[in-house]
Amino acid sequence: MTAPSPTDTRRVAVIGGGQNCEHDVSLASATAVAAALEQVGHDTVRLTIDPRGLWHDARRHPIGLATAVEVLRTCDVVFAVLHGPRGEDGTIAALCELAGIPYVGSGVRAGALAMDKWATKLVAGAMNIATAPATLLTATTAPSYAFSHPVVVKPAAAGSSHGVTLAGTAPELETALKSAFAFGDQVLVEDVVVGREIDLAVLGRPDGSHVVAPALEINVEGLFSLADKYDGSADFRIPAELTETDRTALEDAAVVMYDALGCRGLARVDFFLTADGPVLNEVNTRPGFTEQSQAPKMFAAAGMSYPELVDLLVRDAVGVHG
Repeated sequence: MTAPSPTDTRRVAVIGGGQNCEHDVSLASATAVAAALEQVGHDTVRLTIDPRGLWHDARRHPIGLATAVEVLRTCDVVFAVLHGPRGEDGTIAALCELAGIPYVGSGVRAGALAMDKWATKLVAGAMNIATAPATLLTATTAPSYAFSHPVVVKPAAAGSSHGVTLAGTAPELETALKSAFAFGDQVLVEDVVVGREIDLAVLGRPDGSHVVAPALEINVEGLFSLADKYDGSADFRIPAELTETDRTALEDAAVVMYDALGCRGLARVDFFLTADGPVLNEVNTRPGFTEQSQAPKMFAAAGMSYPELVDLLVRDAVGVHG
């Protein structure tokens, strides 16, 4: 691909790290995004948030939040590659909104809703999109939950499969709940869904149109675990082999959820494809974003390289906020 013309070159703040369990994943994503932006001619300003929540500049020097905001204000656009709580959940979008700085990706509302898996289920239900039957538990209500069949236990607002466990017995449920509550004060206990795991990547454009990349199928036995995601063993099949009916149903449901949550930029919408049709699993407004991550691989299958994708996201963000 050709580099942007001088009039299209932007000064982009790339933020990685974060104060959550996905810190290291975010660092990898941010490094890849910054390198790709530089490859096509953009000027990047790299900032990192450490696990304690402290901001650091490109030389790894600690800086205060006020200084970080001043640095951000010297940039044309912010590309925050922060996954999970205190990042993907709308908090960084809120900071950019308050500071008046254009940014890549979804805003406060979409980030907060999609990060909360229970809220996502409520939105999906209102849009007639199926989700797995589930119970929302807190520390107060968990002791009264009676095990009756195998379930998937997960934190209501975490990511990268942290704290997600398949519990097939009552003792396993007790252990799974302890694991999930380590990541937050609300936990979902979901019925097990039998179906193919299919992911869709949706890119919203400034004119209101959508681009849906070829679907990806995750070929895995049992749960798609944290280890499966990052140890290189995941078997991704792109494009997924789908009938035209299934492909249309999945793409339509992905776009409906994208719009209902109010997403912007790129989001990954994950489904189980069952005999009765798509069942929504979750929506990621800031999915993993190295070149080998699912969403970039889906767009690569459509002929859009990784540098082209990150460049498009930056130019679209300037167009939306400009």
